Amino acid sequence: MTQTPALPRIARGLSEFDGRYDVVLCDVWGVVHNGQARYPAACEALQRFRVQGGTVILITNAPRPNPPILEQLEGFHVPRDAFDDMVTSGDVTLAFIAERKDQPIFHIGPERDLTLFEISHQQTGVKPRLVPLEEAAYVVVTGLNDDRSETLEDYADRLAIMRARNLDMISANPDLVVHVGYQLIYCAGALAQVYEERGGRVLQAGKPFAPIYERALAFAEKIRGQSVPRNRILAIGDAMRTDVAGAVDFGVDALFVTRGIHREELHADGALDLAAYQQFLAENTRHPLAAIPELVW
Repeated sequence: MTQTPALPRIARGLSEFDGRYDVVLCDVWGVVHNGQARYPAACEALQRFRVQGGTVILITNAPRPNPPILEQLEGFHVPRDAFDDMVTSGDVTLAFIAERKDQPIFHIGPERDLTLFEISHQQTGVKPRLVPLEEAAYVVVTGLNDDRSETLEDYADRLAIMRARNLDMISANPDLVVHVGYQLIYCAGALAQVYEERGGRVLQAGKPFAPIYERALAFAEKIRGQSVPRNRILAIGDAMRTDVAGAVDFGVDALFVTRGIHREELHADGALDLAAYQQFLAENTRHPLAAIPELVW
């Protein structure tokens, strides 16, 4: 008989953990903004954590590198003093591309993500060669080409060709879906999941995998000028599969924001449904230290 897990602590605000942590690794989409506008209370909570002497590294599965995401945050009026630095899965993807030098690439994703390859050129001096699928040595997926109208079924033929040619796929965003306002759209991770189910090999750049956490921790330790024990790090995020699982696997505590990607499951009637939340936890093997409906101080 499966034992129902104990309900983790429901926090009122980040201030409840004051003094316990030196570093916060904070998810962006679903915690700091919703893809259209910032969450002012979340920004204030991060600002106040920094005023108390803490270091905040934003850690996001955005498939583009740091510079355009910083511009996006500025456009959403996220205060620059709400965080110290940021690492994206696009940054980790750049390292994967650099390892393969000048091998030709087939790209799946919207045109806005082409900045990934431009920045790769700037950083390495090697211009990535984007070619048709039949000529590619591997595939980089940053999302669907038109994530507002396409579905995974639109990629069946391309995935079949990739599998037949035994091409590696680099997933620049392991997220499966994301909310843009109230619309749910597919991310690169959804295509990667289908490709893996077909037996394809996928390299994942972002959460819940270790490389993005290692990079974020290195940033934090450089800023603080000293090493940071794992028990002094708190990861904040709204996705159980990526944020919570990644934090637990990395050996740090997780604060789970329930009114994010899982809001329809956990907030059907507005308030957090504790029974639904307990059932939700029973269906997952990795659990947060605490939950909070929205990030506030």
